[in-house]
Amino acid sequence: MEQLINAVKENFGILSGEEMEFLTSFFQKEVINKNDYFTRENGYCKKLSFQESGILRIYKHTDKGTVTQWLSTPSNFMTEINSFFFDQPSRWSIQALSDVTLFTLHLSDYRILCKELPKWNAIEKNFIASCFRDLEDRVFSHLYMTAKERYDSYFKHYPGLFNQVPLQYIASVIGMSPETLSRIRKQNLLNS
Repeated sequence: MEQLINAVKENFGILSGEEMEFLTSFFQKEVINKNDYFTRENGYCKKLSFQESGILRIYKHTDKGTVTQWLSTPSNFMTEINSFFFDQPSRWSIQALSDVTLFTLHLSDYRILCKELPKWNAIEKNFIASCFRDLEDRVFSHLYMTAKERYDSYFKHYPGLFNQVPLQYIASVIGMSPETLSRIRKQNLLNS
């Protein structure tokens, strides 16, 4: 729970002790076992969670194969935005690649917080702005960075993932074929 409190303080501004206690009282600890799902494509996601430990894979099956959109690591908030906020079927499946510990806020409790916590609108605004910033960073990297620059940037931020998940997932996240990732990785190892 301490990680959740620190993440709320860091990302969404400081709440009073009483407000923080009220907010965190709605989050319930949840464990998802390796290979189980947080949500499935075309299902409905009714929860917003803070990830305390483990790795989640956000992916979709397409006609051209499976696309990994993101690999979520500890200290991130997780939901399927289209489903949670807009009550639409999930576009993405979110699966645990390891045992994952979460603190989960269910949609019904989210709605209570919207009404009962005066600072909730500001927290929600900061959360959504953070999501847009991350999306903008990803779009920028795909439009303006070379494959090697995307690899180097991802490796700088998530070096541990390269030994924990299949490399084809990372290749998909950073927008390249597994062969290109392998070539860049080999070249980097030779140059170090």
